[in-house]
Amino acid sequence: MNARVASLLPSATEIVCAVGARDELVGISHECDFPSGLEGLPILTRARLRASQGLGRSSRDIDAEVRSILENALSVYEIELDRLEAAQPDVIVTQDLCEVCAVSLDDVKAAVARLAKKDVRIVNLHPTHLDDIWSDILRVADALGRAEQGVRAIFALRGRTNEIEQRSARAALAERPRVLSVEWMDPVMIGGMWMPELIAMAGANPLATKPGDHAPTLTREALAALSPDVVLVKPCGFSLERTLEELDVLRAALPWDTWRAVREGRVFIADGNAYFNRPGPRIVESLEILAACAHPDEFPDFRHRHRETVVRLDAALARHAFDADLSA
Repeated sequence: MNARVASLLPSATEIVCAVGARDELVGISHECDFPSGLEGLPILTRARLRASQGLGRSSRDIDAEVRSILENALSVYEIELDRLEAAQPDVIVTQDLCEVCAVSLDDVKAAVARLAKKDVRIVNLHPTHLDDIWSDILRVADALGRAEQGVRAIFALRGRTNEIEQRSARAALAERPRVLSVEWMDPVMIGGMWMPELIAMAGANPLATKPGDHAPTLTREALAALSPDVVLVKPCGFSLERTLEELDVLRAALPWDTWRAVREGRVFIADGNAYFNRPGPRIVESLEILAACAHPDEFPDFRHRHRETVVRLDAALARHAFDADLSA
């Protein structure tokens, strides 16, 4: 008998689908948007934020509101308890890694305690390194009775990452660029957790963070002390289009006029909602993008593949296609 699965975060939904249990989903979070075809499922969470990312609010405003909510001991997201009750899940997949990424684990436990159905299994994800992502995929697969499918999924994903790493290692013999990944624009936060690992696998050296670090907030003075060869901007939860709305923030928040990456036109804007910040199967696509940013001549195939979700900026903030020649 198949399990009835409720996924309370986007990466979990992608994992459930990757192990072949898409048809077992009975509810998803309000942010689950991939793969396609999930639109008819009940939405089991909602945000406490007063406005969504698409309504013209700045990164600074969103950050201030999130901090205010957390300071008042509230969760950024809430569970739609009536909908969860109606969904009657056997398994709920959630996380306790980030308070601003999904409903809190305590809220999930409290909601389950109020359900008439008492034998609900909670699968809690807490990835901080790349290996944790693979382990989480296996744990979700096992909880759904699909251990074999989980092993197959991991085998395929790791095979792809190994191939990218081998190609990147060859490119790194000529150059191993210093890469800074920007997790949020105002204030400036730097990507931690699995991001330094991905940067190293892409044949580059990560700046400012080590594997497993939580994203630090850096002042302009601290940023000025860095000298990145490549800058990748992919704000958590922001689509490419949403990030492009705030390009002027980059000039103000970053040492724009002094960085080599800016002078040489090696600042890249990527879809941070779809990639990098979702610890699931598309972390491999994230590695493809990183490799193409670090070594564009080695990865024209990846630059072409991701041309719709990445753009390159020059010093004047003019936009260039990801698969265009860097001299353009």
